[in-house]
Parts: sequence; C-alpha cells; structure tokens
Amino acid sequence: MEGIDSKRAPEPVGPYPHAKRVGNLLFLSGVGPRQRGTKVIPGATLNELGEVVAYDIEAQCRSCFNNVRAIVEEAGAKWENVVDVTVFLTNMRTDFSTFNRVYAEYFGETRPCRTTVEVGALPTPIAVELKCIAVFE
Repeated sequence: MEGIDSKRAPEPVGPYPHAKRVGNLLFLSGVGPRQRGTKVIPGATLNELGEVVAYDIEAQCRSCFNNVRAIVEEAGAKWENVVDVTVFLTNMRTDFSTFNRVYAEYFGETRPCRTTVEVGALPTPIAVELKCIAVFE
C-alpha cells in the first residue's frame, strides 16, 4: 500500500492521506471544495462564528471535482478511470439537481458508479464531499 499526498488538493483535515494505492486501485479519502493552503471554501459565505449563512452548490461541486482530479492525476491515474463515487450532500432537496448537472459535465460518458447520501454535517462548513475509487490501467 502506498499513501499519496497531493501538492494541489487541499490539505486533509485529519491524520490521513489524500489517497492510498492498493494494487491497481486508488482509494481517495473524502474530498471537499476547500482551496489548498487556505481555509477558503469556494461559494461559501460564513458568519463571524464560521457558520454557513449562504453557499453556491455549483461552485462547491466544481471545486470538489477539480480537487479529486488533482489527486487522481498526481497519483498517476486518469480522470476517466474513476469507477466509483460516493457523494455526501448536506441538502439533498435543494442541491441534488445542480450536483447531477455538474457531475454530468465532468464525467460525461465515463459514468462511474455512484451513491449519493444526505448528511447532517461535514467536518468543515461545506455542502458537498466526494469519496472516490479509481483504477490504474
């Protein structure tokens, strides 16, 4: 097993790598929309207590996909080889259709398997997080 830490994706919020390679599989840890080297969350407006008061789910989705792509590519795999995506949304009712549209843009005909679940909260004030599996050719 080989741990992989991206130089482009945001730093993990806990003691874990961005991904682990096991044989020809790449398992990504949960990836959110934060920007590397900052606590900035694209599309999020926070109050003085750090609580979300408004957010743009499309901006967060795009940032998540870009972060996932950075990890996958730095590990030596290809975006097209993502085979499974687990999606965590904090508001399924309002965000699911936007997520689906952006997902279709990014994955096109690749169409990895996917599971989407609603969660009450994520470890940082974000509205979406992805957990992915890719395969090496």
